[in-house]
Amino acid sequence: MSIKRYGAEQGGAGGQRLPFARAVEADGWLHVSGQVAMENGEIINGGIVEQTHKAIANLIAILHEADYGVEHVVRCGVWLDDPRDFWTFNRIYQGYFGEHPPARACVQSAMMVDCKVEIDCIAYKPKT
Repeated sequence: MSIKRYGAEQGGAGGQRLPFARAVEADGWLHVSGQVAMENGEIINGGIVEQTHKAIANLIAILHEADYGVEHVVRCGVWLDDPRDFWTFNRIYQGYFGEHPPARACVQSAMMVDCKVEIDCIAYKPKT
């Protein structure tokens, strides 16, 4: 089995080296680490709408870097800081995954950084 890591060399806020890869690919499976609304090492300003768009954009950027698309996503995990944001999040999420809805879990959770949403995914694409 071959394993490829994406972004393990990149740092987090303040240039700190993070102890995980942004994504790991193994035999057609791509596991993307949780993405938040971060840009240039800082959480962007804004509410659930802005942060959801940015977190999903970050997730999609990693998928594309590994040559996957949203159509390859088979499962997402979602953590929301505030359960009142659930329906707004769903509306935005559907705009990205509506044609290819993956399996999903969504829970309320306190976040490790000051953000409103975190999302990870598992994607699959047969090796050619």
